[in-house]
Amino acid sequence: MPILIMPKASTKSRTSSSMLFPFILVTSLFFLWGLAYGLLDVLNKHFQNTLAVSKQNSMLLQAAYFGAYFLMALPAGIFMNRFGYRRGIVLGLLLYAVGAFLFYPSASAESFPLFLTSLFILASGLAFLETAANPYASVLGDEKLSTFRLNLAQSFNGVGSFLGPIIGAALFFGQPTKASDLSSVKFVYPVIGIIVLMVGVLFLIVKLPEIKQDAASGLNVKVLFSIRHFKYSVIAQFFYVAAQVGSAALFINYCVESREHMLEQDASYLLSAALLLFTLGRFVGTALMKVIKPHVLLSIFAAVNILLCVVIIYYHSSTGILALLITFFFNSIMFPTIFALGIKGLGEHTKSASSFLIMSIVGGAIVPIVMGSFGSTATAFWTPLCCFCVVLFFGTTGYKPVKLN
Repeated sequence: MPILIMPKASTKSRTSSSMLFPFILVTSLFFLWGLAYGLLDVLNKHFQNTLAVSKQNSMLLQAAYFGAYFLMALPAGIFMNRFGYRRGIVLGLLLYAVGAFLFYPSASAESFPLFLTSLFILASGLAFLETAANPYASVLGDEKLSTFRLNLAQSFNGVGSFLGPIIGAALFFGQPTKASDLSSVKFVYPVIGIIVLMVGVLFLIVKLPEIKQDAASGLNVKVLFSIRHFKYSVIAQFFYVAAQVGSAALFINYCVESREHMLEQDASYLLSAALLLFTLGRFVGTALMKVIKPHVLLSIFAAVNILLCVVIIYYHSSTGILALLITFFFNSIMFPTIFALGIKGLGEHTKSASSFLIMSIVGGAIVPIVMGSFGSTATAFWTPLCCFCVVLFFGTTGYKPVKLN
């Protein structure tokens, strides 16, 4: 099966000045897919209002978004292995723009199925972008600073996620008339589509370094999943992503149901604050790992979120809203920590294992639908509570690596 490969630049040396603009251009991709995700959770509540979509059916937005990642990750890898990363980025931006433009006729028709189709196409483009952007960010400059560049680029993903709910709050819920129709959707997504196309044109005309790919090592899937700690890491990642996505998708619902007179616009701003806490948690968690073992910190964060979910369920008030906000901080390190522990000690099989861990984000497409089926939003948080129990198991027991012969 094709895999996602960390590439090496064909040129042995390059000056910082010559790579600065290409790096800025690649970093813009991180911002663009962060913005798309930040808007997604605001759309859930907006469509419930404007299209009379049930809470459970609105979770199909997450299913379309993360389902596209799951289905398109391997085709994206195949395409880029054959045609190169630059063309893969351009194709991804084109799909992103097409999906964004299709929001206009979807809004005109007031059709939720058309919105799902548009979002699936948009997210398919994001799968291409995410496949290519991380490798490119790592090679555009001094090799010694590759980790710094990658973390810097990823921080702009957090900026996009943070701004998404703010934009959504202002445009979707800012005025009573906007909250009851789809005119703002007709405006914001085509504008995003135009910006994405402009970035695509820049990728066509700006010179980027050629990327040489390493040969992929094959591995029998049955053998890979016989490795205990890897198998448990895939399971833990599936449930972690499910908990994160489900919590974000129902965030606005929970807030407006928990506090009397809470406006959806204000709840959207709180979601933005939650995503800011998530970004802050990444920095704090990284610093803590210098003195606390990763699996121990993962276990602590998972245990705290289990307790916070109890508060969310039983204290359906401002206290519950505060607990929900704080869960985002403790979510922060889970994905990369589970990922790193899952591939530990796999040697030449690391790349194949990484592909399955990336595909495990399909949990974000499936489990939120289960959460949407609960009559009470507060009760739905039993689902992430159970998900964090799986993460806790992985952090305490499941992470233990088995040395390969």
